[in-house]
Amino acid sequence: MDSNHSQQTDLPVGDGHVLHVRTYGNERGIPAVYLHGGPGSGCQPAHARLFDAARFRIVLLDQRGAGRSRPKRGLSANTTAHLVADLERVRRHLDIDRWLVVGGSWGSTLALAYAQAFPAQVRGIVLRAVFLGTRRECEWAFRGAAETFRPELWEAFRDLLPESERDDPIPAYGRRLEDPDPRIHLPAAEAWAMYEGTLSTIAPPEPKLPARLDRGPHSDDGKGPNTPYVEWHYIKNDFFLEPEQLLRNADRLRGIPGRIVQGRYDLLCPPTAASAIARAWPDAQLAIVPGTGHAGTEPPIRNALTAAVRQLGTGHE
Repeated sequence: MDSNHSQQTDLPVGDGHVLHVRTYGNERGIPAVYLHGGPGSGCQPAHARLFDAARFRIVLLDQRGAGRSRPKRGLSANTTAHLVADLERVRRHLDIDRWLVVGGSWGSTLALAYAQAFPAQVRGIVLRAVFLGTRRECEWAFRGAAETFRPELWEAFRDLLPESERDDPIPAYGRRLEDPDPRIHLPAAEAWAMYEGTLSTIAPPEPKLPARLDRGPHSDDGKGPNTPYVEWHYIKNDFFLEPEQLLRNADRLRGIPGRIVQGRYDLLCPPTAASAIARAWPDAQLAIVPGTGHAGTEPPIRNALTAAVRQLGTGHE
């Protein structure tokens, strides 16, 4: 079956949230779920192409506040624990016993949190660009990486703010993202998305940051970037995780086979976290891909991910 053939479900999960869930591939194949990044980005049909549609039953879902799930940018009752519970609800709704869990960047965080909560339901895990949700990692991803490797980008992003707010720019952007006035929050979201997107690519084009942060449109048509709003909600709440929670609970992954694909020059999620979780999880194999950054679309990363999914699917039919 071609992965372009799909079935769509809008699944109510409580708290006013309705998840957009799409399945691809062979309904009698190996169940696998893909967890998108962000938080707040959403799944794309291209994510299904990491899997052999003849062998896998592929589940893509947009997390709360993300993609085509409703409400758009919904932040109420939107925590890591809610997202973990949603995955269980989707698994039961689809009558899946155990599934392969695949996730990159924030999706790797959620994959680990889910697998540690429900290890019996996980037949294997494939991770890309591991992020363990710690404050240290967050400070590196949103400040240290740019200050170190793209100082001109950091200065341009910082200097869009009034001088009085430049000492601590990320919370200053966060306050703008929370402002109900589109003239305030939309330019901040555009700058945030461009800044982060530039850091996610090994050879990015020249970023085009907004000229000012107080010249957005008078109304919000919902077509601007979604991820910054949800990301900031998670950042300011330490990703709704206890300090070092995922690393401390790595023993709960014992017996679950894992593959970790990590870009050598990933600025947002450098190899430190991937190496740490691999050391704590003996059933995982870590592959660091030379000459690559953060994005899962880079061909060497994508090829390594596809191979990892194929390896963990072997012998599970």
